Amino acid sequence: MQRLDKIIASTGKWSRREVKALIRQGRVLVDGIPARSAEDKTDPESAEITVNGEALVYRRYTWVMLNKPAGYLSATEDGRGPTVLDLLPPELKKQGLFPVGRLDKDTEGLLLLTNEGGLAHDLLSPRHHVEKVYYAQVAGRLTEEDCRAFASGMTLDDGLVCQSAGLEILSAGEESEAHVTLREGKFHQVKRMLAFRGKPVLYLERVRMGNLPLDPSLSRGDYRFLTPEELESLRSL
Repeated sequence: MQRLDKIIASTGKWSRREVKALIRQGRVLVDGIPARSAEDKTDPESAEITVNGEALVYRRYTWVMLNKPAGYLSATEDGRGPTVLDLLPPELKKQGLFPVGRLDKDTEGLLLLTNEGGLAHDLLSPRHHVEKVYYAQVAGRLTEEDCRAFASGMTLDDGLVCQSAGLEILSAGEESEAHVTLREGKFHQVKRMLAFRGKPVLYLERVRMGNLPLDPSLSRGDYRFLTPEELESLRSL
């Protein structure tokens, strides 16, 4: 059971002060009955709450899939430039969302945002080995020797130890394409591993996280909420 003003304000559309005004004006109904007070408690998952005649969509936690474009920082705020939260509408920006992991400023693709700290932490924890898959374009010809080096794990020139990773060559030539699969998430790891093999990254896009692929219908910069089925699949990891 939660206070009515807290439930309605959690959508990000109204402040608690605005909710109190709506209730005084009789514009908030709970199971068809006008609410009496902002302090009334109800179960947001079972009660039917309407505001101005429109049904309230309550989410205990919010999970958003964003198709991140280049040029945005994976942060909630940063004085160096726009962040991924700047791609969201005001009502979502008020919900305390944060990126689940990071993508470099120039890296595009799948980025999850949420206000559920526990599951976000579990998805990023090295002990759970949740796979992240990237599409990479590189300068130079990728070879089976590169694939074996990724599979064996490698220690970079700066001492960074990288665990076994997957490298699937999609095309090879003066420029090559590949899918890279990581089970950890160290700083600039994909770029650093490929650069160590003499194949610097020209373009990078995350296309999958765990069993959740980037929705192909999402244009760059667009977002959507995760479905209950997608969220359950993440919890199963």
